Amino acid sequence: MRRATFRDQTVDYAAVGASQASDLLQYPPEGSIPAVDSWRIGSGEERFRKASEDLLSWRVISGAGLEITDVRPPRDAAYTGVSFAEDGTPKAPASRDEEPRISDEGLPYVSPGATAHLANLKRGHRANADYRVIFVTEDPRRTAFAIGTVDATIVSGEILLAVEWRDNDEVWFEVRAFDVPVAFRYKMFKGLVRRRRKRVNTAYLRAISPLFA
Repeated sequence: MRRATFRDQTVDYAAVGASQASDLLQYPPEGSIPAVDSWRIGSGEERFRKASEDLLSWRVISGAGLEITDVRPPRDAAYTGVSFAEDGTPKAPASRDEEPRISDEGLPYVSPGATAHLANLKRGHRANADYRVIFVTEDPRRTAFAIGTVDATIVSGEILLAVEWRDNDEVWFEVRAFDVPVAFRYKMFKGLVRRRRKRVNTAYLRAISPLFA
């Protein structure tokens, strides 16, 4: 089991980690528009392992049409962030000695504290910002990570992507996000933010689900 969290004031929003909140839809960070979507994407350990691999190798994001460039490790490559015990209490930071994992596309795997530039100029899916990996979780039945905007020009906020292998053998994919409008058009028309998020989340689903392979 690996759990790590990275928190840094260079992100451009205040509620770091809020995408994990169970009451995100009811009590989103101030000024933000929340969204939570989940889908069943199959069953069994093999499906879970494949989906987890796609998640941590950035394939879910790139498969959604986003261009990933300039992936940079955290400033202190030996630091894994803050780990948490089962009861939620923080544990001391640990050094990270294993070799970095590299995807078939040549990208370093998602790691806490890393940054990457995500861009997409398509209408309705527009993105152009640096994102920082807030935390990474690798458990026997759950894989997840969250990224937050560093210099957003359209919407700022945080996105959590998770794959869960449930006790009934079903595998579920979940996206949790909160968006704060930055671009003038999105500030004026909040419905555009909701529609954009719905389209982007559906694109993530298409990238990870075998139904769309």
